[in-house]
Amino acid sequence: MRPVAIGARTWNTADMAQPPTIHRVHVELTDVDRGVYETLDLRLARHPSETVRFMVLRVLAYALSYEEGMAFSKGGLSSPDEAPLSVTDPTGLMLRWIEIGSPSGERLHKAAKACRQVEIYTSADLAVLRREVRKVQVFRIDEIAVWHLEPSFILAIEQHVGRETRLALTRTAGTLYVSAGGETLECRLEPTRL
Repeated sequence: MRPVAIGARTWNTADMAQPPTIHRVHVELTDVDRGVYETLDLRLARHPSETVRFMVLRVLAYALSYEEGMAFSKGGLSSPDEAPLSVTDPTGLMLRWIEIGSPSGERLHKAAKACRQVEIYTSADLAVLRREVRKVQVFRIDEIAVWHLEPSFILAIEQHVGRETRLALTRTAGTLYVSAGGETLECRLEPTRL
């Protein structure tokens, strides 16, 4: 099968014929650092080209940024014009643009021009991400918050993800604890900049 470019990603035509896998993730969120305590019931469509690891990062970004008005993009992960996660007010004004993974400098520039608050949740090597992003001029680059989660931490969570998954997330004093499948994992989680 030949690859097909859609937005900023390339999809294999064999993947395009397959339907997404639907995952249901229940999250008990105790975010002491932000004063947010919620029970989240998420249904995610995972495209065949999306790894479980990337989906875990999406779920963590959603939970750790959660506030009223938060939503995943309607166009999916391949939409070049939408934030993967965003927070809007009741009038539709975008308050936060949240990127996941390793966005390009061009994408971050567009995000920073469209929205006052831009954040990135990533498990990528920060030195590589910074080098790639700085190849272009990014509007208000010093105001973009980056939340880095260690790849080994994401991989350990991935081992407990199925079609239906229960996670308990606790963030306190800059440390994230995730309980899944009888195991509790921890990772330092403090914002940095590009």
